[in-house]
Amino acid sequence: MTSDHGADQEGPGFDAVLRSYRLRAKLTQEELAARAAVGVRTVRDLERGRASRPQRTTVELLAAALGLAGADRLAFLAAARGQSSRSQPPARYVRLPPAGDLIGRDDDVARIVTRLSQPAGDGSRGVTLVGLAGVGKTSLALTVSHRVVEAYPGGVAGIVVTDGSTTGEVLGGVAAVFGVGRPDDLAPRFAGRAALLLIDAVERAPEALAEALGQLLARHPTLRFLATGRHPVGLPGERVWPVAPLEAPPADAGSTLAEVAAYPAAALFLDRLTRVRGTPVEPDEVAPLAALVRRLGGLPIALELAAARGRVLTVAEILDRYGDRVLDLSGRPTDGGAAPIRDLVSVREAVAASYRLLSTEEQIALHRLATFRNRWSLDLAEEIIDRNPALDVVHLLDRFLELGLLSARGARAFRFRLLDVVGDYALEQAAAQGDLPAARRRHAEVMAGLALTIAPGLKDANLAEAAARLDDVAGDLGAALTYAAKEDPHTALRLAACLPRWWRFRGRDVTGRQWLRRLLADPRTADADPVIRAWAKVGLAQLALEHGSGAEEIETATAALEEFTVLGDVAGRLTAHTQLATLWMTAHEYDRARGHGLAALDLARRSGRIRDMAVAENNLTWYEVREGDLSAARVRLAEVDKLASRCGEHRLRAVAVANLAEVERLDGRFEEAARLGRHAIAELEDVGDPGHRRRVLATVGLALAEAGWATEAEAVLAELRPSDPRGPVDGPCAVVEGALALLRGDSRKAAESFEAAIVAYEGGHDPRDTVEALVGLIRATPEPEQRAKVVHRLTEMCREAGIALLPRDWTLIGKPLDG
Repeated sequence: MTSDHGADQEGPGFDAVLRSYRLRAKLTQEELAARAAVGVRTVRDLERGRASRPQRTTVELLAAALGLAGADRLAFLAAARGQSSRSQPPARYVRLPPAGDLIGRDDDVARIVTRLSQPAGDGSRGVTLVGLAGVGKTSLALTVSHRVVEAYPGGVAGIVVTDGSTTGEVLGGVAAVFGVGRPDDLAPRFAGRAALLLIDAVERAPEALAEALGQLLARHPTLRFLATGRHPVGLPGERVWPVAPLEAPPADAGSTLAEVAAYPAAALFLDRLTRVRGTPVEPDEVAPLAALVRRLGGLPIALELAAARGRVLTVAEILDRYGDRVLDLSGRPTDGGAAPIRDLVSVREAVAASYRLLSTEEQIALHRLATFRNRWSLDLAEEIIDRNPALDVVHLLDRFLELGLLSARGARAFRFRLLDVVGDYALEQAAAQGDLPAARRRHAEVMAGLALTIAPGLKDANLAEAAARLDDVAGDLGAALTYAAKEDPHTALRLAACLPRWWRFRGRDVTGRQWLRRLLADPRTADADPVIRAWAKVGLAQLALEHGSGAEEIETATAALEEFTVLGDVAGRLTAHTQLATLWMTAHEYDRARGHGLAALDLARRSGRIRDMAVAENNLTWYEVREGDLSAARVRLAEVDKLASRCGEHRLRAVAVANLAEVERLDGRFEEAARLGRHAIAELEDVGDPGHRRRVLATVGLALAEAGWATEAEAVLAELRPSDPRGPVDGPCAVVEGALALLRGDSRKAAESFEAAIVAYEGGHDPRDTVEALVGLIRATPEPEQRAKVVHRLTEMCREAGIALLPRDWTLIGKPLDG
């Protein structure tokens, strides 16, 4: 039992100090006298306060015999020097070492000080700071204890629990630090005044401490406590206060040192780094510094141990060496002025100490939770632990929070995450115990189930919300796919088949297509659920279409349609018909494409699927435009609006308005086209569809330019231009740029822009875009020979795509209607 934390301020006399350190060393008076080579009577007299002026040589011998060093030795010598002046009682009784500098705990300090400075109206008799070893519990407790001294006229003192301490030793230690000989003398010592007891390392003798503290609180109503440990004491009047790691800078925290240093974890690392190296942090070290602090999870001991490497390594080198093996950081932390972390060898041991407090079932549950890459909900925790009847997951998460293994965010719906170092250690232990494959497999199954739940929302008015839910677990989806593709391909295929719309929506069509092709080609999935395989094939075709490779997957989509037909899956048949309509367009087989579009509309009508009817009508609008029948296109779009309203499909209504804006522009009604386009843009922003929004911006920009409104068209072009001026422009941007150049009379610039648009649109599934760019190029080409070549290109494009030029097209290129 260590009777205090080392140094003292205005503390008890040398008699109590000597007895305290002797008890900590577990020595009798006779044993101490023998070790120090002094008389036993000398030791007895000193402990009884009979020796008014202990000789310096005697004090030095006793300090050596007690094995004191550092702050403990200084405190021991200071107490001996102060023996003769005890006739001047201190104004306050404080038996604590200095608090040292504390970084990044201002909020915790303020809240705990407030709680301990006020009467315990809620029945609370004390606070226990709980967390991993090295998280900074002791430093926080010391700082708080010094701040609340004025509220405790009966004194503030502290003990450090040692391994194997008995109840009697704890009580004796408390008596000693408050300057009395026996626990029974504490009552007259307090004399009805409030007193605070600081207890460090409660986990070292939990039963003895709980019993001793329970007795003290029962006997002394004015006594309160502030404890630290890896778990709570377990008393009825105890308030548990989890101590989390310091906040680390997120990936988007900024690129300057000031921006990064504003986060407490980075501030602590920088403070400790300056203690071991004389040069300031260079600008090129800021990014690796932020990444390192994030990887260290804001755990103070890890930050200090990493900073100590700054004697011989740059920040980037520390990140390179220890970023993937944080648990291996070991040694002594840099001297921050706080109490030392006892018995700590490495970050691994800091985590292991808490891990050993768990039962076998709790450790296995921790292995499962460690497979999550992102934050997770209570529901997901129950799923991944597989609803183990031996565990109440709510109680389990509460226990992990109490032990400081877990962080929680949110108000109404909490999201949880294991501390990074805890997750690393749990996976390490899972691998060592042979539990890792089962944990990984369960994680993949849970993620597949989650994706299956979310996927239906990716095609209706909740598309953006559903996509955001998948964004939140993107890291877990990737990890699950990577593992399951090797070890559990059926689960991998089930997961991947749910994701094509999300991949497409987030611009990950190439990656998604690679996953689906790999899994469908894996012979181990040949006997997978045929419905899942068919949906995977449809998704594969959908993703190929996004990057101009749709024609390569026509056979895949056709096979999916045949499988859905055999299975009697109407939803699958509708999706396959819709995909084939678009795929055949990319292969310039427009009659086949229209046939699939009409088949989808007929099937939707026969099955009473209103939304699918609206989708089919909207898709068929293109064929009316291709044939030059804008009136028929308006009729179809009006039907789309009516059907989409009936089923609450706001996104589809917005797309229909966007298509109607393009029809009005093609018909020369530019003001109406711009009005409808702006309305569609606002709607598409609400539902989160950036791809369609960009196309509508082009419609609005072209309408404004063709109407002669250059300023307004330039504002639209500014939105379409890439953020990096050196980057390539896409079709919508290039075609509006060309129309504006024509309006200003700059034929050369217009021709360059329309040529760029033609190149950008090449391979797209709507050849009408290329026709638009070719018409613009003809207008920008005054030379007859060059103009004739472009007219020939336009003629061939229209013939291949079955496109009928509209009256406005003929007017723009200067040919008669019957030409």
